[in-house]
Amino acid sequence: MSTVREIENALSRLSREEMLQVHDWLENFLEDQLVLKEEFAAKIERSEAEMNSGQKPRVRPS
Repeated sequence: MSTVREIENALSRLSREEMLQVHDWLENFLEDQLVLKEEFAAKIERSEAEMNSGQKPRVRPS
């Protein structure tokens, strides 16, 4: 049996609260692996400035 299948099997036995804890941990773990490049950071800063000045509303897809 593969490690992924073992993990999937173990996850299926967790309570909802425990699954949410694993979800939060995994999300943080993956985020810590990201490298924020200068070009991308500049795009984020420009976007935040546009939103703060009212030029573009903040829209999240539904």
